[in-house]
This record gives sequence, C-alpha cells and structure tokens, in this order.
Amino acid sequence: MTNKTIQWMGAMGVILTVGNANAFTYDRGRAAVKLTGYATPGLIQPDFSDGKFIADWRARAQFNYAVAQGQSLGAIYAIDALATDEGYWARDAFMFFEMARYGRIELGLTDSIAKKLGVGLPDVGGLRINDQSLIFKKIRPDGPIISDLTINDGRYSPRLNLASMPRNGIQFGTSLATSEHFDFSADAAIKIRQPYGRIKTAFTLGASFIDNPHNLRVGSGTQNLDADWRAQGSAGINIQYKGWIFGAGGRIVYDKNALGRPSDGVAAGAGLSYDLLKYTVSATYLFSDTGIWGNAHHYIDHTAIASLRYKYSKNVDGWVSLGLSTETPFLAAGIRVNF
Repeated sequence: MTNKTIQWMGAMGVILTVGNANAFTYDRGRAAVKLTGYATPGLIQPDFSDGKFIADWRARAQFNYAVAQGQSLGAIYAIDALATDEGYWARDAFMFFEMARYGRIELGLTDSIAKKLGVGLPDVGGLRINDQSLIFKKIRPDGPIISDLTINDGRYSPRLNLASMPRNGIQFGTSLATSEHFDFSADAAIKIRQPYGRIKTAFTLGASFIDNPHNLRVGSGTQNLDADWRAQGSAGINIQYKGWIFGAGGRIVYDKNALGRPSDGVAAGAGLSYDLLKYTVSATYLFSDTGIWGNAHHYIDHTAIASLRYKYSKNVDGWVSLGLSTETPFLAAGIRVNF
C-alpha cells in the first residue's frame, strides 16, 4: 500500500511513468545497480483560463553490495524538480547499511524517518499533494499553508536515520540531523501495518523537534522560519479493500517565539480512490489553519480535488484533475512516464 501511495504523489499536465519492473537494473555477483525515475510535464488553468506549464520529475540511482548473507551496504542518489526549485543539488544523497534481521542505518542527505514512515492521501492526479504541492506553486495563496500532512524537518540536511525491520507488522525509527538552518532536529515514528487479508491497513504516528530554526524553508506561501524551536506531530491511516483505498491524516505544528507572520497551526485531510480496470478515480480534501496560537491573525485554506487517471500502458498514465484551492477553481491534466 505504501508504494502505491507514494506513486500517487505527484494540474492541466502530462505525466510520464515507467514502473520499477521497467527500471534499468544491472546485477553482477554481490553488486547491483538500479536506475529509476519519472517525468511529468503539463498545464494547470487557474480560474479555467490562461494555462500555465507545470513540471515534476525525479531521477534515482541505487547501488547495493551484499557484504554477507542478509547484510547489504549501499548508496542512493536522487534529484527531483522540488530540490532544484529550492536550489539544492540532491533530493537524496546517502549511504546505508541494512541487516535483514534487525534494520537499516542511513547517513547523508535524506528525508527523516517520520517522513519516510508517514502515509499520504490517495490522489491519482499529478499535483504532488503529499509533498510541497504543485498547486501552490501556480496558485499563490494569501497566507502560509501547511500543505503536507507528513512531518517536514529539514530534508536537505546531513542526517542519521535508524529504522527497524518490520516485525509482526510494526516498524519504528528515529532521526538526528544538523544544519546551517537549525542547531539540531530529532524525530521518531512508528508504523503499524496489516498488509494481508481482504482489508489491508497502515497506521503511522510521528513527532519532531527542531532547535533554533533560522531562515528555514518550511512550507507554501510563507517566509522562512526563525524561532526558538519548532515541535510537530503527525498521524495517518490508509485502509484498502479490493479496489477501494481510504486515507486520512493530520499534522500539528507549534513554533516558540517565531518572528514574522506565523506558519504554524494544524492541517488535516482525507481522500478516497477506486480502481477499476485501466481507470482510477479519487477525491481528496485538505484543510490548513495557520497562526492559531496566540493573538496572531490566522489563515484558513480549503483545497478539494477530484481526479481521473487512465493507464494507457504499464509505462504511461494520463490524468485530469478538477479542484478548488485558495478560493480559486482550477483544471489540470497530464501524462506521467516512469522509467
């Protein structure tokens, strides 16, 4: 379920998609190399006029070396549109050591464990709603929006991740990071899965603390964060039954003595999708309320999206989305190709 949820992340536009089965893979004895990625060009029409070009893409390379039975050493490098838009040379650049019986250690630039173990909302369009959304890149909100329901605590920072292997459906982990934009951040998360039977479920809880964030990029439509500290909590659930998938989640953010316009608050969302043959439909809703602590003026945003996806082949999908965000209706469409 998690991999499918991640594939949903991604509005008049075209997406290019090739699944992992079609990725380039090279195996030679103990060593293996795998290259994957996708490209997503397209258009979005705010107020159903004046189409604007959008693009999303990612390229990822992974190297594995089996040092012993059940033990693997490797490295991952990934670059995507979100990273380059924010001036970074990598989305991921880290080494890892994995022991099949115990867990995995990651060291380098990568997302935190709370981010990686989080679950997103079902959406079959290409608006990347489970990350920093493409919607708010083209439809500028009047205030800050918490658009991601999973924890974000400095993804482009040197980080140490520790994660257990799933046992009896339970997986947990913790992260520590440092950066020029904060003194340190720490987070922890747990995921409980039931991937078998007629009804499959995944439930996650995460928490994060960032000490002394300064000039830290935190979200859509807001200035960079300067505060004494930031604390976050998140929860999410996915339930799958036959072709139906339901997802819901929430995130709470609190900044201590923040400067400028507040960017903390609460966000929540829910979504439902249905898969039938080559077609998948989804409906997703996101709510964000920032600046709710203290006497600051708070900003509320409602975003609703209905999407349809058609699987042209195992490599190519076409999608269209109709939605409303920041009081602006929009039409979006696209094609995704994975490779």
